[in-house]
Amino acid sequence: MELLVRYLERSNSISTALTQDVIKEDNLRDDLRYYFMSPCEKYRARRHLPWKLAVQILKIVMITTQLILFGLSNQLVVAYKEENMMVLKNLFLKDYSGVDEDDYSVAVYTQQSVYDSLFYVMDQYSQLGRLSVGSLSYGEDGDGNLLPLIVCKEYYRRGSEDPSGEAHDIDAQLETDCMSHDPKTASQWKTQNSSYFDLDFYRLVDIKVTFHLKGINLQTVRYRELPDCYSFYITIIFDNQCHSGKVKLFLDIDVQSSACQNWKISGTAEKNTHYLLLFDGFVIIVCLTSAVLCTRSIVLAVRLLQRFSRFFRENYNRKVCEDDQNEFLNGWYVLVIVSDLLAIIGSILKVEIQAKSLTSYDVCSIFLGTSTLMVWVGVIRYLGYFQKYNVLILTMKAAFPKVLRFCCCAGMIYLGYTFCGWIVLGPYHEKFEGLSRVAECLFSLLNGDDMFTTFAQLKDKNTLVWLFSRAYLYSFISLFIYMVLSLFIALITDAYETIKRFQKDGFPPTDLQKFLREQKDFPVAEEASQTDMRIRSSLLCCCPKRQTGGSSTLWFGSGSRGRTAMELVNKISVLR
Repeated sequence: MELLVRYLERSNSISTALTQDVIKEDNLRDDLRYYFMSPCEKYRARRHLPWKLAVQILKIVMITTQLILFGLSNQLVVAYKEENMMVLKNLFLKDYSGVDEDDYSVAVYTQQSVYDSLFYVMDQYSQLGRLSVGSLSYGEDGDGNLLPLIVCKEYYRRGSEDPSGEAHDIDAQLETDCMSHDPKTASQWKTQNSSYFDLDFYRLVDIKVTFHLKGINLQTVRYRELPDCYSFYITIIFDNQCHSGKVKLFLDIDVQSSACQNWKISGTAEKNTHYLLLFDGFVIIVCLTSAVLCTRSIVLAVRLLQRFSRFFRENYNRKVCEDDQNEFLNGWYVLVIVSDLLAIIGSILKVEIQAKSLTSYDVCSIFLGTSTLMVWVGVIRYLGYFQKYNVLILTMKAAFPKVLRFCCCAGMIYLGYTFCGWIVLGPYHEKFEGLSRVAECLFSLLNGDDMFTTFAQLKDKNTLVWLFSRAYLYSFISLFIYMVLSLFIALITDAYETIKRFQKDGFPPTDLQKFLREQKDFPVAEEASQTDMRIRSSLLCCCPKRQTGGSSTLWFGSGSRGRTAMELVNKISVLR
């Protein structure tokens, strides 16, 4: 009788331990199921409002609105700069046709044309106030004095040449000689300094004319924004480096914008600026909230992964597989956090630009544009909760490793064609003049664009190069369009077909999915000791009763705890 009581007490303690393990396992399973639920399922399960989803929707609307407002303002700035570039070329370049000839604006071929073009710049500059219809004026220094116009000529220190006798004597050391004068008297230079403009063209390398102008962009007033003041640093270059008889004229402009010092505008421009600043501040707060919520979700996911890994190690003596670990490390949260950081930086820059403290429109555009791109890409995460909408995500995820390896191999061939085309066809074809242009041209050919023009524009003066170009282009088009591109599409198509088949027949279940479905068929882990090999069975918790042949039996699972419980029941039945 005492033996029976002892066994009954031991059975009660084992039952208590098993009950605690079952509760622990059920809690873990419930937390895992809740973590992998969609926002709507979480609301139905525990009545928790989807704050994170609401913040993301609000953020998408606000960031997109902010981008549109900044884009409209940036377009005004870019249009103002481009129009002023065209104005300056028409004002200061003699015989400018309105279209650049190549990478230069104008070319002259006689000595008299060089003198005429140089004096034309100075004459136009001296009477700028009577010529320009825009808000352009001379630049001033801190004391209010007009900044001078500077002419610098660069030439070889010593030189003589005799082309007919094929003789030349050149000192390659360069010297620079500059002169400056007040803008309003610049037209008198050619009479007061005639010796300076006596050019030795066989020694002349280039002539640079630099001056400083200022302007105000008033078109922003119509959009109820404060206007910007601009400084234009203009450099006109007469390039004679080749000494080929062709002097190229370039006009380079460096534009800097700043806040106007003294301004007075009637209307609501200042009030509208304040509203924009408040809106940008609210965008920063929303992005910070989103980043904090996503960071909290990542921390909770890591803790949940640690609990799941500890449970598997204690009960099944196994590590969680890499695929299951990746389920907890949600890359979408990382994407959202990065987009939030970019949006915050872009919003701060935008606030500084509106306050006229900064003028980095391009940098701000990059931050705001990239953040908006990531925000809209992140919307795909919520579509992924629906089976019919997540085909794109699953296909990209399945095909990406293969596509990346394939692109690495094809890229080697592409680089070979790029270098070969540049060195051979560069002197004869404008699309092959630089490595970047060659890569762009080949990419266009790869997509079937502009093929005939590429063939037709090649200069056929050199028969050997013309024949090589045909072999080069035909081989590239045949190899990349008919083979490389077809294989690239085949890899993606194969991944798509695999995903469609899995969606129809079901994906192979992982340990995590089996655990969530309360399956007990986990593989057995093996361990080796120093003396012998022994198999440690999986430690499974008790499951509900199952019917076997009309009688009700208990299923205790496998493992040492399961065997102990079964042995206890057998011994109790023997004693009875």
